[in-house]
Amino acid sequence: MACIKLKHLEQYLQTVDDFKEPKVRLEQYQTPPHIASQALYTIQTSYADLEGRLVLDLGCGPGMLSIGAGLLGADFVLGVEIDAVAAEEFRSNCDEFEMHNVDCLQADVLHLPALWHDKPLFDTVLLNPPFGTKQNSGIDVAFLKVALMLSRGAVYSLHKSATREHIKKKAQEWKVRASQVAQLRYNLPQTYKFHKRPSVDVAVDLWRFESNARS
Repeated sequence: MACIKLKHLEQYLQTVDDFKEPKVRLEQYQTPPHIASQALYTIQTSYADLEGRLVLDLGCGPGMLSIGAGLLGADFVLGVEIDAVAAEEFRSNCDEFEMHNVDCLQADVLHLPALWHDKPLFDTVLLNPPFGTKQNSGIDVAFLKVALMLSRGAVYSLHKSATREHIKKKAQEWKVRASQVAQLRYNLPQTYKFHKRPSVDVAVDLWRFESNARS
């Protein structure tokens, strides 16, 4: 069970500072607190995959999912972020929460398998990957593949609902068990100059993946 209530988790996550200098090439958008809290609370209460676990958060940005996992009792959370500015924001957020079980590694997610020799080092891997809507076509699937290499347990990933069939096909191709845990509404704020509307409501799926070999 979760060690704090859902409403309290969301209240805490509402105080996590956002990207100060979001970069469009990295598709930097902070995971909204209501999405992060619902996803993490479900992961813990339905599957017990956070409390007491070693957790990896890929493309962690300022640390929304990492801090939430820490609040829900993870033994240790490592966030990985390629952008130096976002990594510093992550560490600043952790300092504000006085969290000593959460840390950030500045690195390219796609280089991690080589760095760690393809070893499944983490009990649970979390990711809200770039959706691949600009110059990064396919980056969401590339992140997911890395997550599966590094997990010895479950992987939880957020993907646009419009890509549902594609994600199913990839899971079958990789011979991993995939289940859609929840469908959530992602309110994407006006962040970059090319955005014409104040916000866009995007449907996203929370997926749970598990290697058949580890079942």
